[in-house]
Amino acid sequence: MRKLLLLAATAAMAFGASQAMSQEKKQLVIVVKGLDNPFFEAINQGCQKWNSENASSEYECFYTGPASTSDEAGEAQIVADMLAKPSTVAIAISPSNAKLIAQTIKSAAPTIPVMTLDADLAKEDAALRKTYLGTDNYLMGKRIGDYMKQAKPSGGKVCSIQGNPGADNILRRAQGWRDSLSGQEGLTELKGEGGWTEVAGCPVFTNDDGAKGVQAMTDILAANPDLAGFGIMGGWPLFGAPQPYRDLFKPLADKIASNEFVIGAADTIGDEVAIAKEGLVTALVGQRPFEMGYKAPSVMIDLVTGKEVADPVFTGLDECTKDTTDTCIQK
Repeated sequence: MRKLLLLAATAAMAFGASQAMSQEKKQLVIVVKGLDNPFFEAINQGCQKWNSENASSEYECFYTGPASTSDEAGEAQIVADMLAKPSTVAIAISPSNAKLIAQTIKSAAPTIPVMTLDADLAKEDAALRKTYLGTDNYLMGKRIGDYMKQAKPSGGKVCSIQGNPGADNILRRAQGWRDSLSGQEGLTELKGEGGWTEVAGCPVFTNDDGAKGVQAMTDILAANPDLAGFGIMGGWPLFGAPQPYRDLFKPLADKIASNEFVIGAADTIGDEVAIAKEGLVTALVGQRPFEMGYKAPSVMIDLVTGKEVADPVFTGLDECTKDTTDTCIQK
């Protein structure tokens, strides 16, 4: 018994030492919009790969965020909490509400490097962060529009499905999409430019809820039987509610195949590539979230150590159509 107690005490001391060592590490914090989104889980996987490859480093990548992507206030509170932790030496934030996060940073007045990841702050608040790492969101939206315009050059009535109305990355995609379809720059609504018109009730803001997105598209189709297509600025309806999405668009499969009806959508995660292979989307323009999570710690270390870092640091795009689904994703 005495030997068992001694072994238990030794194990407890070792565990405590391990915990202390972990706590002593300098934390490179990633705060995402919500833990309920597989896109952000891919960022987490990149973060954890960096940790596994750098186990002896004095730094560790620490991933966190609110339980729900729709919890803007929760994300802002986590950002404030992480900025107040002595172990946090740099932070990368994916702002759900760009203005709210900007105000949180201003209030905290951090002395550590702050960067954005996946989604940026508004242009007028860009000085609050050192750099942005992620997708060129304007280009992403433009490529979605390019595919739709190429498939249906005559245009038609369309609707854009967006996420959070305060998410700068989604707003930039929507601008790129409109600029591509219209052939003009800076339009806030399509009213026939380039042959494209946004129908009443659009854009639809889903707060990154896939089921809500599918329901919105169901309602828009019912109200507009002559609708020509959707521009989906985030993949939520496809990866968040894949079967309802399939059920909605299988009856339109022939129209999608003939480009009578066009759907350009963001992202290539979850069931999205399979849905493209089934011919239920015209094209996908995907981001590289794993790469974002994997690169973020190294960028933060460069910021901490005073090295020069480019602004922005763009990750690439993967573009998929029905005919390229086997080869379109970067390995």
